Amino acid sequence: MGSNSSRIGDLPKNEYLKKLSGTESISENDPFWNQLLSFSFPAPTSSSELKLLEEATISVCRSLAGLWTVFTLGGVGSKAAASPELSSPLANQSLLLLLVLANLTDASDAPNPYRQAIMSFKNTQDSSPFPSSIPHAFQINFNSLYTALCEQQTSDQATLLLYTLLHQNSNIRTYMLARTDMENLVLPILEILYHVEERNSHHVYMALIILLILTEDDGFNRSIHEVILKNITWYSERVLTEISLGSLLILVVIRTIQYNMTRTRDKYLHTNCLAALANMSAQFRSLHQYAAQRIISLFSLLSKKHNKVLEQATQSLRGSLSSNDVPLPDYAQDLNVIEEVIRMMLEIINSCLTNSLHHNPNLVYALLYKRDLFEQFRTHPSFQDIMQNIDLVISFFSSRLLQAGAELSVERVLEIIKQGVVALPKDRLKKFPELKFKYVEEEQPEEFFIPYVWSLVYNSAVGLYWNPQDIQLFTMDSD
Repeated sequence: MGSNSSRIGDLPKNEYLKKLSGTESISENDPFWNQLLSFSFPAPTSSSELKLLEEATISVCRSLAGLWTVFTLGGVGSKAAASPELSSPLANQSLLLLLVLANLTDASDAPNPYRQAIMSFKNTQDSSPFPSSIPHAFQINFNSLYTALCEQQTSDQATLLLYTLLHQNSNIRTYMLARTDMENLVLPILEILYHVEERNSHHVYMALIILLILTEDDGFNRSIHEVILKNITWYSERVLTEISLGSLLILVVIRTIQYNMTRTRDKYLHTNCLAALANMSAQFRSLHQYAAQRIISLFSLLSKKHNKVLEQATQSLRGSLSSNDVPLPDYAQDLNVIEEVIRMMLEIINSCLTNSLHHNPNLVYALLYKRDLFEQFRTHPSFQDIMQNIDLVISFFSSRLLQAGAELSVERVLEIIKQGVVALPKDRLKKFPELKFKYVEEEQPEEFFIPYVWSLVYNSAVGLYWNPQDIQLFTMDSD
């Protein structure tokens, strides 16, 4: 069943292409479709096997075509439509089918061939041969795919496809991390997180995990601080006339943590946000003053929450002494969770100070401005070790500011900090293991992804009706 034949089964090749695509606009010379038709399959031995093979081929080609139609029919270079499934129904259906097939569970004796194809396809500019162990290999123009993914992140299914490709296909991951215009991909992801109130939790998770995967790469963590953005209109808390992509990423992730603390209180979301910040911390460069302030403000919020839980636990313990019948709330568990997050924030600050102190005068300024926050943690047994460097930096620069006199302007303080950075002996800062976190899928990921994908099919597939009363895979109010 190769693309070099003029007929496929009982049909001329151009008619077969139209049958695969469901459209009259496909040319038999189209390199993408010809590549799809070059899949090799075992020769059928009966008419029933031939029929099954044809159906399977149509499924494979249509699903993989989603990678193509998502941008050829989605209007690359045009303004993003408010409802991509309505403006490009074939692209939307193809993408949903691709996601359904890619998330099928493996058979007992064979891996999912669709997932294998997703994991191994290469760029059209890559001329190296495919390993013989990859039976379902094809190539696609990575530049076009990248452009489409950047433009289509308003939908759950496009974000899920981006996650799938980044997580499972090393060729795609390497290509994207080498791009010099990563802001085109990162900004739409940040916008998803920024509008967390308007997004469902699954979409937010996928966006956050994409960031976590990207921050596993040191090159990415360095380069995002070199990209300068102007007038981020969707960021409404403060006018950002000029800010690096790295500082904006920090701001949005911290905002997500704060939203989660006051609303959803999801430990999984907290963990992944902090992991992304931790991965970036050693490469923080020229942090925007607002980003530096928000890092310390988050620590302040955590500190207040820590003190509040301690106070509640003390009051509850006093009350229980007069009544043995009232069970105590589990404040120990709450305290443990908060202290874990506080320690991680201290580790992130410490990582920045020990690895890139000279690049971040604004963070030192923010530390000095709120130095009283850290007093209570200096002697705390859970934080003593990690507080050593932070305490040293605060003491060193506080002393230099004291020597400079009172009533110092912001500009003068920053000047003293920049001069002091050169004078601070680096060997006085204690070295800690590098903060590095890697995303790993949970055991049995299909328990999350299969219901999620089918909920997307139910909610956004065009022209398909599903009886709500028969839905058992997910709850109807599910995100």
